[in-house]
Amino acid sequence: MLKRTPLYESHASLGARLVDFAGWEMPVQYSGPIAEHLAVREAAGLFDVSHMGEVEVVGEGALELLQNLTTNDVSKLADNQVQYSALTNPQGGVIDDLLVYRINATHFLLVVNAGNSDGDYDWIKDHADKAGVTAYNLSSAYALLALQGPRSEEILQGLSDHMLDRIPYYWSQRVHIDGVDTRVSRTGYTGEDGFEILCSPENARHLWNRLLITGRDLGLLPCGLAARNTLRLEAAFRLWGHDMDESTTPLEAGLGWIVKLQKGNFIGGDVLAGQKAKGLSRKLVGFEMQDRAPARDGYKVKIGGVEIGSVASGSPAPYLKKNIGLVYLPIEHTAIGTELAIDIRGRDVPARIVETPFYTRKKKFD
Repeated sequence: MLKRTPLYESHASLGARLVDFAGWEMPVQYSGPIAEHLAVREAAGLFDVSHMGEVEVVGEGALELLQNLTTNDVSKLADNQVQYSALTNPQGGVIDDLLVYRINATHFLLVVNAGNSDGDYDWIKDHADKAGVTAYNLSSAYALLALQGPRSEEILQGLSDHMLDRIPYYWSQRVHIDGVDTRVSRTGYTGEDGFEILCSPENARHLWNRLLITGRDLGLLPCGLAARNTLRLEAAFRLWGHDMDESTTPLEAGLGWIVKLQKGNFIGGDVLAGQKAKGLSRKLVGFEMQDRAPARDGYKVKIGGVEIGSVASGSPAPYLKKNIGLVYLPIEHTAIGTELAIDIRGRDVPARIVETPFYTRKKKFD
């Protein structure tokens, strides 16, 4: 049996196409992935991401525990600040990427990937028990909505007295939305300004419907997983299981900015320090097709007729009107402008390494 979010009936009533995603019955599209993608870039889109996992870490040793488990420096967070980070194994591989919310000095909320949530919780709890810290798997206690796009603030402000422009990028606040108590963070996975809204499951449908009604005349569309994937790829956001996993390090994945070696010891930190000192042998790079044919995940990548890798993530980019992708390559072949070939059904289609992110919005917040 597939798991369902509190919004399953809402998706069905809107005619969403539902698919199995990490064991969840989730909407892949409503009006169509291109229309939904463009709505987020030009107006706003609303996503149900309630399949994501939530783990709360509580206790006097919570900060020290998270410093040991994650790559980023949790000590730099103030109350209500949010941080992107990674859980790493002793080999420096990425167990998962996640968001760390500091609620206060002894209370943290972690938002993890749906397919990894049970394993992440077991990993965190095992270390928490040894440290005398309490870890709770509260995934079923939360629903999570993502309102994304340049008109997101305008739409959400219509349902709240809270001054949303006072929430900086990667900060959160307790906010009442249409009378519902929520935690709103200025975060997202699309490359646009927007918010992620944590609420109780019983309030999810009310908020979903109110947001769609409030945003309808401003161009808001309900959006599915297909648009979420193309949006995140245009922004070159990594997807666990494709662009990183336990066999790749954050440094190889181009996430060196979340690896704070100077903070002190953490799991896998010694390996990452050694890798940084020695230099990478491979890394993740972006490429752009020089042909109308799109590269898909898993397609073989060649240089000079020799296979040297496979596409980690690849798809058309609806807003950019290009075909793009990410691939791990030996470090000697990663210079911008390097010519590649992607094997598409037996045909070597030309591509070129380009700078990432492929798309960058004009930032309202630093």
